[in-house]
Amino acid sequence: MKKLIFVFILSISAGAVHSQVYMTRNGFVGFYSKTPLEDIKAENKQVYSVIDASKKNLSFILLVKGFSFNKKLMQDHFNEEYIESDKYPKARFLGSYTGEVDLAKNGVYKVQVQGDLTLHGVTKSITIPATIEVQDDKLIGKCDLKLSPGDFNIKIPSIVREKIAQQMDVHVSADLNLIIKS
Repeated sequence: MKKLIFVFILSISAGAVHSQVYMTRNGFVGFYSKTPLEDIKAENKQVYSVIDASKKNLSFILLVKGFSFNKKLMQDHFNEEYIESDKYPKARFLGSYTGEVDLAKNGVYKVQVQGDLTLHGVTKSITIPATIEVQDDKLIGKCDLKLSPGDFNIKIPSIVREKIAQQMDVHVSADLNLIIKS
């Protein structure tokens, strides 16, 4: 994982005359399913994220086994039967954002994020609204989106289908620190 992140950082900053790269290893992705029969909450606080603000590129990558559930049995089923984390160990998003973000001025900026989300071996293009907050040498990125397990070929057995929402609410946030400024 460290090699992958290092290679990504080098690739997004290579050749840049003026580069401002921000990174964290402690980003957050949480997903939530609410049905009349059961609520499911899973959170991952070990999300690697990089933003090259000069090019408006961004990346998120996580180990799927990093999701924690309130019930161990849910976590086991998620990893073994649904997401198949041994076969598909990582989820990632590679993309860019549009909108003006003034890195010299603290504040919250609305942006549109567009890119490719890969989960369970399936890659989908997505476009979502997000915010980037500038706090001195730090960026805080946040977005909310909805994902359907079926869009990523995640099969939900009929015996538990009524306990799992057809669309999951997903929250992503990351506090990224400036690591390259040239």
